[in-house]
Amino acid sequence: MRSPGKNQRPNSNKKKFVSKPKKSVNSNSSVNSSKSNDTRLNKYISNSGICSRREADVHIAMGLVSVNGKVITEMGYRVKEGDEVRYDGARVNPEPKTYVLLNKPKGFATTTSETKGRTVMDLVANASGSKLKPIGRLGRNSTGLLLFTNDAEITKKFTNSKEGVVRIFQISLDKKLKSEDLTKINEGFKIDGKLFQVEEASYIEGSPKTEIGLKIKNTGNTIIRTIFEHFNYDIIKIDCVSIAHLTKKDLPRGRWKYLSEQELSLLKMM
Repeated sequence: MRSPGKNQRPNSNKKKFVSKPKKSVNSNSSVNSSKSNDTRLNKYISNSGICSRREADVHIAMGLVSVNGKVITEMGYRVKEGDEVRYDGARVNPEPKTYVLLNKPKGFATTTSETKGRTVMDLVANASGSKLKPIGRLGRNSTGLLLFTNDAEITKKFTNSKEGVVRIFQISLDKKLKSEDLTKINEGFKIDGKLFQVEEASYIEGSPKTEIGLKIKNTGNTIIRTIFEHFNYDIIKIDCVSIAHLTKKDLPRGRWKYLSEQELSLLKMM
């Protein structure tokens, strides 16, 4: 029998290696367990409606977030059920994300203030226990679609000045809109050095030239009034008839609905 070579050992001397059990991680460790019911801290904050996940990461890194009284700056930290999370000293309560579409009637202010008389919040009061907020604004006497949510990321998408979301308004004027004014609105114009642009303005087919369709990336109707006042027209009525792919179909005035899965999916893909 040959003697074992330099890198060989007799079979009788073979060692059996048994893997050691992994040490459990103490719940007070900086890295906590990732059970299925745990939630990443940035997601937990985002779900509360305070901000987006990316913004939450910034707040965490700045030391503005604490869990059970301890400041957490670690990215990826996971929150357990029952943990007390605070942002800048205030308790954070995550809520399920909710999306509500309202067909606003006249006479309701678009505000969350309780001192402004009748508001759109009265109309959606029974939609959710979450703290919903309207995206954008329709004047008290304006009508049409208004979207509510507690999803900070969707809100940011709608209010981003570079991207925005297209809305279509039907506008009634006190007199016929001159074709040359319509051309100027479509081409873009300046007021006090500020450029005003719309996606498209047109006469509504089959209606008098006092009825105008306006496609615009904006969250409210202030800019609409500014545009037509610049050309010396008074607005009789403003009605938001669509927000992106969302329409008033089967949604009577004064009623609201939850977005369907398909509607929400398309909204998030934008």
